[in-house]
Amino acid sequence: MNNTTLYIKNMVCNRCIMVVQDLLGKLGFTVLHIELGKVLIQETPEKADLERIRQALEAVGFELIDDKRDRLIEQIKQEMIQLVHNCNGELKVNLSDYLSEKLHHDYSSLSKVFSETNGITIEKYFILQKIERVKELLVYDELSLNEIATLLNYSSAAHLSNQFKSITGITPSEFKKQKTHPRKGLDQIV
Repeated sequence: MNNTTLYIKNMVCNRCIMVVQDLLGKLGFTVLHIELGKVLIQETPEKADLERIRQALEAVGFELIDDKRDRLIEQIKQEMIQLVHNCNGELKVNLSDYLSEKLHHDYSSLSKVFSETNGITIEKYFILQKIERVKELLVYDELSLNEIATLLNYSSAAHLSNQFKSITGITPSEFKKQKTHPRKGLDQIV
């Protein structure tokens, strides 16, 4: 029996991992390894099995990815989400080197494919992810703006504030004062 790797779009957090693992288990598949955007199952699914998996995933907001190019785009996104949202304090790496090393591709080819597919650069997507993380940390109200800037590797709180305002149209302090705190799902950023 051969193992099969499934690539899944819109997995953005640990809850997504749990949902996908549970779903595949209920469909009768043995999950050997799972991470954001990628699942290794013990079985080799037939065409009908893949359709069942596809439908079950779509019912809960995920998407099975078949195309190599789409898989690469999803891997780029997953690596950046992981870096921004789960690797606190590790953002001091060079993004191009980080992605090249993680995905075993030349950065210029990753950048080209990403831009052509999403209509924005990898760097812009990375900034949008960082801004959503800033919003999350502002809502929690546990860290000062200086601490958030340090955590997300901004050169200063002023740099963070300027970038935040250029993306959202308001300052971080104005965002905190709002009664509602509009945030995007990580899978909705593009």
